[in-house]
Amino acid sequence: MNKKALAIIVYNIIVVLSVMYATQPLQPLLSREFNISIVQSSLFTAIIMFWLAVAPIIYGYILESVSSKKMLIVSSIILFFTNVILGFSNSFETFLLARCLEGLTVPAILTSSMAILANIDKKNIQFNMSVYVASTVFGGLIGRVMSGFIATEFGWRAVFFSLSFALLVSLIFIKNLDLDISSKMTKATIKDVMSILKDKRFALIYLTMFTMFFVFAGLLNLLPFRIKELFGDVSETTIGLLYVGYGSGIVVALFSSKIVKFFGSQIAAVLTGGAFFMIMTLFFISQDLNVIFAMMFLLCIGMFTVHTVSTGMANSMIEKQKGLTSGMYLTFYYIGGAIGSLVPSIIYAKFGWNTVIVVFTISLCLVFSLLFLNRNMFNK
Repeated sequence: MNKKALAIIVYNIIVVLSVMYATQPLQPLLSREFNISIVQSSLFTAIIMFWLAVAPIIYGYILESVSSKKMLIVSSIILFFTNVILGFSNSFETFLLARCLEGLTVPAILTSSMAILANIDKKNIQFNMSVYVASTVFGGLIGRVMSGFIATEFGWRAVFFSLSFALLVSLIFIKNLDLDISSKMTKATIKDVMSILKDKRFALIYLTMFTMFFVFAGLLNLLPFRIKELFGDVSETTIGLLYVGYGSGIVVALFSSKIVKFFGSQIAAVLTGGAFFMIMTLFFISQDLNVIFAMMFLLCIGMFTVHTVSTGMANSMIEKQKGLTSGMYLTFYYIGGAIGSLVPSIIYAKFGWNTVIVVFTISLCLVFSLLFLNRNMFNK
């Protein structure tokens, strides 16, 4: 195994995911800074989710055969400069434009990173993919927690300057990578997509993950505003620490096979994880900070159980077109995240927190009831 390459790619993924989620704990602060609404500040996360959703479709037609190393370097350079721009931004429009550019580069970096991990040691692909998932989870965790701390101690602009420095270090490491791996992506045609969706099992898995990430992204995106609503003087450091529970996803990602073995089947693990996730979502009606903190750990266990097991299901149901089925999975997943980062903020602004929780719970109940009624088709 090329341990040096693995370590560099893992570091790069962690930094990129930190960039992606660094704005979440800062959204109430940025709302005041730019004098914008909750809905407008939610766009800072939603725009990147949107590009992650459409990238598997668009990039397949643009990237015929590009070196992963070259793709990583070019994308990381762009991401470095956009973070510098974020640090100097004085208006909502400039900040949003820079985030939009980041949304274009993040999928390119993650795609090339996956290509490298899948090729540096073909005997340990499953392990490398588990490392990839764990790295994305850790990056999302460290990005949220550290941005809250840095913003409290040094100001919000320091968050983006520090991320720019981390990206610069990553660029130096990447330049020293001795790799020549293609980042070629699967081209999706309407005919191929429709043939996959005609299989009811795929349609149900995609709908499930769309709904799961809609709720998960919505909760995590609105949580800083909810905490500010309940405890007005709370610091960004405290808000950032609420996301520590996200780290439970690392354990789930690395032990997904044992989780499936415990429940007896993949569909049983998904249904149990989904029911658990739905119950934990209801508990976010609580106005106790300690309860909310504890619920984050439990919510993430349910979320990542469903996510990791569903990924395996989507890749094992057919032998051919694995690239397309994985790409479609990510598309539905991130479309759910993009809509979840935006629509619930509109509901929250108009009707309040409890209505948001009710909408989330009903959505989950409908989807998992449908999945439960069709559970037998997954055991064939």
